[in-house]
Amino acid sequence: MSVPLWLWIATIGGLLALIALDLIIVDRKPHEVTTGEAARWVIFYVAVAVAFGIGVWVFGGHDPGVEFFTGYITEYSLSVDNLFIFMIIMTSFKVPAIHQHRVLLIGILLALAMRSVFIAVGAALIAQFVWVFFLFGAILIWTAVSMIRNKDEDEEYEENALTRWVRKLFPVTNEWHGHKSFVKKDGKRWITPMFLVIVAIGSADLLFAVDSIPAIFGITQEAFLVFTANAFALMGLRQLYFLLGGLVTKLVYLSYGLAVILAFIGAKLFLHALHEYGAVPDWLDINNWVSLGVIIVVLTVTTVASLAKAKKLEAAEQDSSVSS
Repeated sequence: MSVPLWLWIATIGGLLALIALDLIIVDRKPHEVTTGEAARWVIFYVAVAVAFGIGVWVFGGHDPGVEFFTGYITEYSLSVDNLFIFMIIMTSFKVPAIHQHRVLLIGILLALAMRSVFIAVGAALIAQFVWVFFLFGAILIWTAVSMIRNKDEDEEYEENALTRWVRKLFPVTNEWHGHKSFVKKDGKRWITPMFLVIVAIGSADLLFAVDSIPAIFGITQEAFLVFTANAFALMGLRQLYFLLGGLVTKLVYLSYGLAVILAFIGAKLFLHALHEYGAVPDWLDINNWVSLGVIIVVLTVTTVASLAKAKKLEAAEQDSSVSS
C-alpha cells in the first residue's frame, strides 16, 4: 500500500480537526459528561472510523481495508481493558467529574504523540530485520500469560516512575484550581493535581502501548494503518470511559479474551517470521480474514459470557437480600 505524503498530512489534519471539534463542543465549558452525551460521541467516533476504513478499502484495496478494521477492533478492545486503570487513577487523584473529560483528552493526546514515535521505530525495525517479529511475538505471549496469572490480584494504583519524578521536580498544590495545570503561589510556580493526573493517564497509556503496538504490527506492517487504527481507538476511548462507567468491572472475562487474542497474534508473528525465513509452508502464514474472524469471535464470546455471569451474580445477590 503506497501512502503519499499529502494523504498523511490530510489524515493528521482531519484528526486534529476532530480534536478541535471535541474541544469546542465538549470541553469549551467544563461539565460532567452524561451517559447520553457519551453515547452520541461514541457512535460518532465509531462511525468516523468505519467511514475511514471503508475509504481505505475502496481506494487502497480489500487487504488494507481488512487490516485496518482488524487493527482498529484489536486496539479498541485492548483500550477497553485499560479503562479500569483509568478509573483507579481518577479515583486515586479525586478528579472532579467536570474535569475528567479534559484529563482524558490531554492525557490520551500525549500518549498518541508518544505512540507515534514507537510506531515509527517499530516500522523501521520491521522493514530492516525479520527477527523483530520474534521479539514482538514473545512480548505478546508474555503479556498474555501475565494477564492470566495476575487476573485475580487486587488492582491498586501505584504512581509510576514518571509521575513520581514530576512530583519531586515541582511542588504540588493540595487543592484543585479549576482546569489549570500551573499556578503561582508566593512568587513560586506550583503544579496542580490536574497536571499530575494528566501525566499519570498519559504515561499509563504509554505503558499499555507495550502490548498494543506489537499486537497491531502482527496484523499489518503498514505504518499508516498502524497509526490511524491507534488514533481512532484512542480518540473514541474518552467517551467510552463515560459511557461504560462501572460496566467495565462487569466484563470479568475480558482479560481472558484479550489474553487469547494477544497469544494468537503472538503465534501469528512467530509463524510469519518463520515463513519469511522459508521454514514453514505458505498455508501456515495466517491471513487477515482468519485474524479478523478469531478476534471477533473471542470478543463476542467473552463479552456475552461476562454479562451473563454479572447478571447471574446480581440475581443471586437479590435472592440473598430477599431471604435475609
